Amino acid sequence: MTPRIYSAAPLTCGALIVLDPIAARHLREALRIAPGDALVMFDGTGGEYAAEVTAVDRQRVEVRLGAHDPRERESPLAITLAQGIARGERMDYTLQKAVELGVRTVVPLTTERSTVRLDDTRALKRLEHWQGILRHAAEQSGRTRLPALGALMKVDAYAVTDTAELRLMLDPTADTALAALPRAASVSLAIGPEGGFSPHERAALAAAGFRAARLGPRVLRTETAALVALSILQSRHGDLG
Repeated sequence: MTPRIYSAAPLTCGALIVLDPIAARHLREALRIAPGDALVMFDGTGGEYAAEVTAVDRQRVEVRLGAHDPRERESPLAITLAQGIARGERMDYTLQKAVELGVRTVVPLTTERSTVRLDDTRALKRLEHWQGILRHAAEQSGRTRLPALGALMKVDAYAVTDTAELRLMLDPTADTALAALPRAASVSLAIGPEGGFSPHERAALAAAGFRAARLGPRVLRTETAALVALSILQSRHGDLG
């Protein structure tokens, strides 16, 4: 499979570009790329470019861009995932699968029951790490646009700023099943951390118009809940299946 690489800098047909250090290191050390090898490049503005590696050394990887392919692989459903911060690999897994399932925006939530506590320095490092997760997942899954990563927010602050047509919070005790909710062009999905949302947080979300929805008769882990809920939404309202 031809490697796909995201570029934060705008791309144009025929341009000769030097890849950023993250992409260069991955291609050089993990994929052992060599001059003449083919790549696919995208800059998040839509479509992608054929490309060829022209030079590789310890300091840089140089690439020549070819023709632009305007194809799009983005879902018509605009989903925001507001995810309560989970521990380590669980959060990474959730974000990776969310990108694969077509999420447009991710908002990490600091919650009352979260076991993860971040000061300003750790929060900045976590955001940088999560941005890398989104980037690599977009490259590997064929996305042509990079999902947005929002700032860390408390639940009540997030609740009053969201403007999606359909606003949902997962709750295993809810009366309404997620699959039974009406169609919408934009959806926000709020999911708690390992311990779920607190009563105060559920009340804040409800007051802001978030509807409680359940996935089924069993209680799912936070990373499983995100995967299942996004799959249902994309299947019913998006482009999955």
